[in-house]
Amino acid sequence: MRVKIYENIINHKVNTITADELVKYAKQFNIAVTQQQARKIAEYLRGKNVNIFDDKQRAQLVKQIAKAAGPETAREVNKLFIQFTKQ
Repeated sequence: MRVKIYENIINHKVNTITADELVKYAKQFNIAVTQQQARKIAEYLRGKNVNIFDDKQRAQLVKQIAKAAGPETAREVNKLFIQFTKQ
């Protein structure tokens, strides 16, 4: 039960993240994301209701981020998502 609550909290944060928060978390984990890229990603994520703990959903999300912000940024954001999903 605790794990499900943790997943819900993380997923909610990802689905409502702001560009500034994304940049802050990226810096915390030494991941390169510019403010402009973060803005595009945050706009894309808003309201998507994606479960980043589901490998299939996360992979699809990363593909969409690659289209919006470029493949290198998508790889970096995927690293961030993986950090979020570690327990």
